[in-house]
Amino acid sequence: MTTAVAGGHEAHDDHGPAKGLKRWLYATNHKDIGTMYLIFSLLMFFVGGAMALVVRSELMQPGLQFVHPEFFNQMTTMHALIMVFGAVMPAFVGLANWMIPMMIGAPDMALPRMNNWSFWILPVAFGLLLSTLFMPGGAPAGGWTMYPPLILQTGDAFPFLIFSVHLMGLSSIMGAINVIVTILNMRAPGMTLLKMPMFVWTWLITAYLLIAVMPVLAGAVTMLLTDQFFGTSFFLAAGGGDPVLFQHIFWFFGHPEVYIMILPAFGVVSEIIPTFSRKPLFGYDSMVYAASSIAFLSFIVWAHHMFTVGMPLSGQLFFMFATMLIAVPTGVKVFNWIATMWRGAMTFETPMLFALAFVFLFTIGGFSGLMLAIAPADVQYHDTYFVVAHFHYVLVPGSIFAIMAAGYYWLPKWTGNMYNETLGKWHFWLSTIFVNLTFFPMHFLGLAGMPRRIPDYGTQFADFNFWASIGAMGFGFSQILFVIVVWQCVRGGEKATDKVWERPIGLEWTLPSPAPYHSFTTPPNLEAKEAKA
Repeated sequence: MTTAVAGGHEAHDDHGPAKGLKRWLYATNHKDIGTMYLIFSLLMFFVGGAMALVVRSELMQPGLQFVHPEFFNQMTTMHALIMVFGAVMPAFVGLANWMIPMMIGAPDMALPRMNNWSFWILPVAFGLLLSTLFMPGGAPAGGWTMYPPLILQTGDAFPFLIFSVHLMGLSSIMGAINVIVTILNMRAPGMTLLKMPMFVWTWLITAYLLIAVMPVLAGAVTMLLTDQFFGTSFFLAAGGGDPVLFQHIFWFFGHPEVYIMILPAFGVVSEIIPTFSRKPLFGYDSMVYAASSIAFLSFIVWAHHMFTVGMPLSGQLFFMFATMLIAVPTGVKVFNWIATMWRGAMTFETPMLFALAFVFLFTIGGFSGLMLAIAPADVQYHDTYFVVAHFHYVLVPGSIFAIMAAGYYWLPKWTGNMYNETLGKWHFWLSTIFVNLTFFPMHFLGLAGMPRRIPDYGTQFADFNFWASIGAMGFGFSQILFVIVVWQCVRGGEKATDKVWERPIGLEWTLPSPAPYHSFTTPPNLEAKEAKA
């Protein structure tokens, strides 16, 4: 509400639109909340990335260079927790907030005040987590998996770690509830479930996964807490408990969590590839069923992380075959993306480049995952750098490249301005070259037997580690380009049109989108069309 006052100015009463800090603190608008999620995610991406650079700096040469071994393990632990819960997941929630209401024709998210709360919990959670770096004994150093009994030796930081994990889980569950209620109740008339965009579908599936597994993590860390402070022995062998029980509970959460971080990426790529191929998505229904199958199978493969704990042969066989089965719906998705591009009128703007890199490099991560699924071979790979290479290929050129692709793809819609295409392509090529330089050598390190989470190593591993560290530095610093591109785009620039990606493709004409199927041997007769018009 505004009221006119002398001098022609307007005075805002208490019911008027919030300005400045209040606008963001009390935000209920899905776009404002989406923006806050994305900015927070980017900030955490750089914080977690700085910790990764500490790790890679130490590993650049054999011997101890810069940090104490205990601090080295604190960095690996914090890097993982921040990247998973602080960078990747909030980024996808930010994309969901921004795009789902617009994609389904809803005015906003269904539960806007809960939406606000689910965001503002996150800075508190990560403030608590980062504060552990300044506590006696330092931050947790037991790995992001928090395995007992190692994690129980954390000291003063331990309860803060547990509380921050609870807050992260609470935020995720509320965000998921919001997504489900919005999608199921607020679709535009006529939009049936099988007419929804793929991004909306993948997020609907992801939201159900979040609600199913975050309470499992909460239970596991609460049991850790009671073991430490309340005299229970869930995981303490001396009191009759079983440390392996924690692994079962954690990975029952942890494996669906991996798909929570990749399913929205599948949705993003399924939006981008059809746009820049000027064709509809190939096999839409099969993509929906494949995503649903992946979500279901993710619940029955958790113990493939545990082939070395001494499980019976029947257990090893079940988890081995169930894991291999996930390759089938994943293969369907990769096939459909390639079929979408086949004979399309492709152009290679920055979002498409990131999407193509996603398809290729995520597939490499999938193949190394199949290798790890083979139980007798996994005994050799387990806890080596081969595993590090595998999950980083899935998460960096997988999840993070998809988030960047989404950023470039939707920035014109969000800001009304075009981003700097030249800088965007520089960002893409530097990121792609350096991400492969970082993680591909780790396959060889792992196959040669280099264990994870160690600050020192034998000289036979020196060369590959040197190049991996160079790649990590290059990848980290090239992300500054992304910040520059986003900043410039937000501040201004060439105005985006209402059909922003409908561009010439090198011929003297522009295709409608989606394009009709043809061979592109002869351009359409534009003069004849104009004469008819």
